[in-house]
Amino acid sequence: MNRPLAAVGGGLVGTVALSLLLLLFEVETRSRIRMFDAVARFVGVPGNTSVGFVLFVVAGVVAWPLLFAAVQPSLPGDDPALQGMGLAILLWVAFVLLGRGDLSGPIILAFAGLTLMAHLAYGFILGTAYARFTGTTPTADSPSERTETRW
Repeated sequence: MNRPLAAVGGGLVGTVALSLLLLLFEVETRSRIRMFDAVARFVGVPGNTSVGFVLFVVAGVVAWPLLFAAVQPSLPGDDPALQGMGLAILLWVAFVLLGRGDLSGPIILAFAGLTLMAHLAYGFILGTAYARFTGTTPTADSPSERTETRW
């Protein structure tokens, strides 16, 4: 499979996982987070949840995966799952800074921790699916190349 299509496939699977984890967080916080409203506020259409949802899906399925496919060969390391998690951390930082809305108090810590886990899952799945769809795997040391230290 070609790299852009593999990235979009990975983005689709990753966005489903990210959405489910963020939905779980919405339920746990009694909808105080309002993820899609945060996206809508960021692009200048506050209160338009459907626009926020569409942009969230387009970014997660198309934009970020295509960016990942473009920069993946130059990212450090050779494991696409870890490279995807690196991209996800950058996305998470932006998400936490721009998407927290009017949250305050202890919920901020839960917000930061749970959204980090959700973004790491997105990046891991994006990278793993991308590697699977492109037929690439991380380079592993063969048993003959490993050195053992015996005491």
